[in-house]
Amino acid sequence: MDKLEEIFRMQDALNKRIGVNLPPPSDEEKAKWILNYTRAMQQETAELIDSVPWKWWAKYQKFDEQNAKVEVVDLFHFLVSLAQTLGMTPDDVYQAYLKKNAVNHQRQDSGYVKKDEADSKHI
Repeated sequence: MDKLEEIFRMQDALNKRIGVNLPPPSDEEKAKWILNYTRAMQQETAELIDSVPWKWWAKYQKFDEQNAKVEVVDLFHFLVSLAQTLGMTPDDVYQAYLKKNAVNHQRQDSGYVKKDEADSKHI
């Protein structure tokens, strides 16, 4: 089992332990959990921001790299749950990442001078 598969397995076990079975059975439940996880990710992103001295007017702040790492992992927990909510497997995520990464490189090669949503439709 590779590391991404293990992470998905562990996240599924944690979700089930707290009473969340993914993917949800209905579109209504999927929408609910997508909102739950994206809101949780917003909060974790705010906590990550608080790990860096973003208040340029405050001298007391320090960069807390250890906490920043913890917040990234918290984000990853919710991101994996979000993928599971959408029925994505580790292989689905990997394949989509490969395709989207190629699109991003193509955009850079072309100078990314125009927005073209169609370039990601195949993902």
